[in-house]
Amino acid sequence: MQIKTIDSVTALGCEQWNGITGGDYPFLRYEFLHALETSGATDTDTGWQPIHLVGYEDGQAVALMPVFIKSHSYGEYVFDWSWADAFHRAGMAYYPKLISAIPFTPATGPRLCFSAHLSPERQTELVTQFSQAMIQLAKQLGASSWHCLFPQPAMSQQLQQMGFSRRQGCQFHWFNEGFTQFDDFLSKFSSRKRKNLRKERQKVTQQGITLKRVEGPDISADDWRQFNRFYQLTYLKRSGHEGYLNDRFFTTLGRDMADALMRAQAHVEGELVAAALFFKSNSHLYGRYWGCTAEFDGLHFEACYYQGIEYAIEQNLQCFDPGAQGEHKIQRGFTPTETWSNHWMADSRFHAAVEDFTQREQPSIVAYMEDAARLLPFKQEP
Repeated sequence: MQIKTIDSVTALGCEQWNGITGGDYPFLRYEFLHALETSGATDTDTGWQPIHLVGYEDGQAVALMPVFIKSHSYGEYVFDWSWADAFHRAGMAYYPKLISAIPFTPATGPRLCFSAHLSPERQTELVTQFSQAMIQLAKQLGASSWHCLFPQPAMSQQLQQMGFSRRQGCQFHWFNEGFTQFDDFLSKFSSRKRKNLRKERQKVTQQGITLKRVEGPDISADDWRQFNRFYQLTYLKRSGHEGYLNDRFFTTLGRDMADALMRAQAHVEGELVAAALFFKSNSHLYGRYWGCTAEFDGLHFEACYYQGIEYAIEQNLQCFDPGAQGEHKIQRGFTPTETWSNHWMADSRFHAAVEDFTQREQPSIVAYMEDAARLLPFKQEP
């Protein structure tokens, strides 16, 4: 196999790119990555420079891995600032580094994709080949390291067996246990927790707010521009800047990828005051972006969590991933769920230090997940 780099998804084109990725996991779809590129969210200036790896056999592209040259650690959600600081104190440069990840998207999924005709045995071999190609690329570019963020567990385990450090993380996901309506889910709660959740939802109604779920094809260009304003206002309150994305990203996404989108929209007296944006695959719902014009009691939980759960039940989706972090999700029925990342450092001393760090950190992550699970609102089994 010949493995080459490309600096844009357009080098393969939509049909060829999605033919390899399968087109189900939304964040590796051509349309999503192309919207990031054309809106200026991923380029040299933003510190997310695409340099994807593509594998060719007999002149045909049959495998690909998303790769970016990073000049910072923002937008990754696997925090390595202490590693960067250690490099700095040692008089070494941590940036640039290479990552295989989805920009601004901490959602577990494929990080190496294959054409459907490749056998499982061949795919396993290609994980090794692509990993070796990543190391060669890092050395060629003078990058300090390579980081594979939020891969699927099987790939993460294989990378660990090959000598790449493996780091555990925790998110909170909702799982569908064959529910047919929201009350089926609530029936798992203890009486007091069930009552609290219903009161929380009632607060939203009592403020004169109505919620509506809108599928992507029914969202207008004006609605997308309004959503971008919500997104920017929310980021300004949270972090002091307007966020990583812009109006062109959202309008392009709405035009090119509507089939994978859903929005929960909140209105007061007919005026749109808030919205949450969700992506979907055949099995998963992903909560990604949220924004509002003003603060309303309980609206964030309603729009971002309960509307997502109701939609997942309606669509018979297996899992709802509402995004990174957020211990407040526990009492609302989101279960502690493992996430993974893998890491390689060009300097063997730092690689050994990172390996030691990840091994010492893992027991605390496991303990945290066990503690979090004890706080779930579900009835205790006898």
